[in-house]
Amino acid sequence: MKNIFLIVILAISFASCSEYQKVLSGDSTAKKYAMADSLYTAGKYLKSVRVMEQIIPAYRGKPQGQKLMYLYANAYYNLEDYILASYQFERFTVSYPKSDSVEVAAFKSARSYYKLSPSHSLDQQDTNTALDKLQGFINSYPESDKRKEANEMVKNLREKLDKKAYETANQYLRISDYKAAINAFDNFVTNHPGSEFRKDAFYGRLIASYELAINSLPRLVEERLTTSAGHYNSFKKYYADSELNVEAEKIKEDIDKRLLKIQNPS
Repeated sequence: MKNIFLIVILAISFASCSEYQKVLSGDSTAKKYAMADSLYTAGKYLKSVRVMEQIIPAYRGKPQGQKLMYLYANAYYNLEDYILASYQFERFTVSYPKSDSVEVAAFKSARSYYKLSPSHSLDQQDTNTALDKLQGFINSYPESDKRKEANEMVKNLREKLDKKAYETANQYLRISDYKAAINAFDNFVTNHPGSEFRKDAFYGRLIASYELAINSLPRLVEERLTTSAGHYNSFKKYYADSELNVEAEKIKEDIDKRLLKIQNPS
């Protein structure tokens, strides 16, 4: 009985494949449309895409074309081919701006870019693109039920950019490139006002400026220590109650001692 069952299953599969190949290589766009729709419904997205690729040009401008283009984009989305999904959803929104599916298509296009955003340690060009697309969706569909999810994705992407920027600045500090570290921390403080790393950026800038000062040529030390004292004041203004304040106070004490010795050498 088991052998008979296997034979039946194989026969059905073979017949199905034969029919698929027959329609795929045939000339009937109607049969291809029906098969593409059937394969899509069955979750066989890769096979469905192969059929749809052949008939999309034939249905462009026709009533069936709108559904076909949406299914084509969504098939790539379900296959997690987010590069092609984002592109095809964008084409759909441009081609059918009055479609009932245009809002969903715009959201899925933006979400596809979100999925393409890499780890924070890598180049963040796709992250910036995803932010632009998601913000564009939020602006275009302020009443959408997808707005909350879109905002959450925006938050996640901004946190990733925050982490990337902070770790870049901190890397300069680790390799003792203090001037670059100060500039990077300055930029971080200015450009990432709500970041969870802002406190660490203020502290990192203090350390970098202090290390730059005490490792400078004698004629530059006083000016750079004074600058570092200013960075301490900025840190203390916002984070006087921080757990980092103890170490910051120690740095400030040393700055004051060094400045006193320079200004009163006797």
